[in-house]
Amino acid sequence: MNLTIDGHSPIPIRRQLTEQLKHAIESGGVARDQALPSIRELAGFLGINANTVARVVEDLKQSGYVEARRGKGVFVAPAPPIRPAPHLRESFLQETVIRAAALGMTADDLSVGVLSLAGVRPAAVQGTVEVLLVECSPPELDFFARQLEAHLPVRVDRVLLSELATTVRRQKQTGRWRAAVTSFCHLPQVARLLSGKGVPVIALLAEAHLETLHRLAQLPSGTRVGVASAAVENAHNLEHSIANARLPNIALVGACPAEGAALGRLLRRVDVIVCSTAAAERVRGLAGPAVQVIIDDRALDQRAIEMLAAVLVRQNGDGTVAAPPAARSGPSPHPSNGRKRPRGAPRATAQAK
Repeated sequence: MNLTIDGHSPIPIRRQLTEQLKHAIESGGVARDQALPSIRELAGFLGINANTVARVVEDLKQSGYVEARRGKGVFVAPAPPIRPAPHLRESFLQETVIRAAALGMTADDLSVGVLSLAGVRPAAVQGTVEVLLVECSPPELDFFARQLEAHLPVRVDRVLLSELATTVRRQKQTGRWRAAVTSFCHLPQVARLLSGKGVPVIALLAEAHLETLHRLAQLPSGTRVGVASAAVENAHNLEHSIANARLPNIALVGACPAEGAALGRLLRRVDVIVCSTAAAERVRGLAGPAVQVIIDDRALDQRAIEMLAAVLVRQNGDGTVAAPPAARSGPSPHPSNGRKRPRGAPRATAQAK
């Protein structure tokens, strides 16, 4: 496979890699039933984040191009989807652009309009826009900011939750924020502080990395697992995400912050502890050799990213926001066991203020 990634392209890296792999499979560059390189191998070869590669693999699984085989890896599907021939797609797009131009629509008007109607995130949203990110700790701010800026053409203003009230009082141009983003547990407080500012508030729920779920799925039956993070809310969110995977071989014992006596008590009751990078040093210092430590900084849920994109696309020139589509409930497939997320599990919500 001849794969290349352009870090300066406006097209997100995830989309670049997904389309290249689809083309390689469709053109026969990768044979049917052939194993793909591992996530780590692809990430290392391309010089990109392994989490991005994991999401590309998940995208390909969802669209039927590849399949995971337990204990063996990811393989090209025996009968991957067949898309229209490139020349037919090109003719269709050319005709669409000509018809749009006849109506006075630019290429940007057309692309944003189509993506808005389809309810998916755009590769560009009228240039880079500013988004306010509110979190309770610097590591969380850094994590979410990197995720958002990697997936959308946005510039993220980072504000700690404890400093939001002061920032809003001092900030005379809150209207420049096209949206405010925060964790699910902080939504009520952030929405209250931004009430009347004309800034839609979106709660994004992160979930465990696929690699973490893979590792947990390989543990012996009956393994006791605990979760720790710098903030107790983040620990519970991560615990909830792991629980949704419904791995039959592990027993979740509990979650706690990385500070205080609760961590020591939890470590005495578990065989494995899943924790964030920010909490890793203290966890390792208390865990001892008997407890396995798995580092997980969570992954931003794709449907939450799509919701933010929908809000940005649907905004009018006067700054008002059309109601975003409701978050879709449904299965959240994991290669570890293929079980479905329970119906009604919260994923992402948005409030327009």
